[in-house]
Amino acid sequence: MSRQTLFKKISPDFTYLLMATMFFGLAGGIFQSSFNNYLSDMHGLDATSRGWIELPREFPGFLMMFVSAVLLFWLRETRMAAAAMLLTGLGALGLGFWARDTFMLVVFIVIWSLGDHIIFAVEGPIGLKLARAGGAGRRLGQIGAARNIGGLLGGGGLFLLATTLGNQYDLFYAIAAASAVIAGICYFRLKVGNSDARSRRIVFKKKYAIFYAISALFGVRKQIFLAFGGWVLVTIHDVPVETIALLIFISQVLGIFMRPLLGDVIDWIGERMVLSIDEVLLLLICLTYAFAGDVLPSPYSLYALYGAYVLDSILFALRIARTTYLQKIADDPADITPTVSMGITIDHCVAMSLPILSGYVWERYGFRAVFLIAAAIAAIGFFICLRIRIPEQK
Repeated sequence: MSRQTLFKKISPDFTYLLMATMFFGLAGGIFQSSFNNYLSDMHGLDATSRGWIELPREFPGFLMMFVSAVLLFWLRETRMAAAAMLLTGLGALGLGFWARDTFMLVVFIVIWSLGDHIIFAVEGPIGLKLARAGGAGRRLGQIGAARNIGGLLGGGGLFLLATTLGNQYDLFYAIAAASAVIAGICYFRLKVGNSDARSRRIVFKKKYAIFYAISALFGVRKQIFLAFGGWVLVTIHDVPVETIALLIFISQVLGIFMRPLLGDVIDWIGERMVLSIDEVLLLLICLTYAFAGDVLPSPYSLYALYGAYVLDSILFALRIARTTYLQKIADDPADITPTVSMGITIDHCVAMSLPILSGYVWERYGFRAVFLIAAAIAAIGFFICLRIRIPEQK
């Protein structure tokens, strides 16, 4: 195949979507690599306070059903994504330059998070519009790989900056803000879906009950590991910011290759099998976080924790299986975006209070208890995923 033929096969919309996702991933890589250290260094938070800070960070997710309904009244998904990136950029600038007290910290965390959650609601539906029949998993996996490339650049760049200049959080978040703005411009250039029927504003159907349940379980899993997976490394094992950035760098490198492969696996063996295996692996990760220090001698216990951290980061890619599952059971394509938004709201209804409870459990019973709770939830999730049924596809 000639180069000219190859580029003709790649639509401009898909190119812009990959670029937007990459720059969004770059901003997210900077944020993910530095956020725990930022909270500890700049604001002196302990485990309980770290749990509480998740409440405002995830509050926009709780509101996504309503935010999506309002935005869909005026905007299509591509314009929603562009607006989301402007919010993310503003939040990054605020964290870097203006969050000098707890109140302003919360304000800019909410702004950043609102942009992130809008993207998570519309990114999958946009990707599905650019997928071939039977290839939804592959297409979303490719988009995820682009995010990993961006995260690789963000985490790798942060590693170099932190090791040479120290923890310059204002510089880190200024770069994140610029990346988010570039992503917003790319989203604004998308034309896909402009001629489609508008998505419905609010959808809640009994038929989608398993999707809602899986969304709730993912919210629980996400909260525990985003809030306390890295927190174990930072506070229990004194892992510095450059090492966290290196772990994320490794995760992003592996994700570039693994995300498209996992997308193909979803298309091949189906969402039921993939999501069930995910819950089993999550159970093993939880047990590793809880007992690696008791079972393995140093430094092998720390290596095991590093491995669990990287594996969990890679497994986050399997959340696309929820979107492909929804596409297969949806009564109408117009249901997809509002149903994804409803799923985000439901998972935050369950998960918003969990970091606060987990912070209390950590302080009262130790960090192992937090991950034993997560292991129990993973076991429940396994049996829920076994109930997934996909109708015969034409």
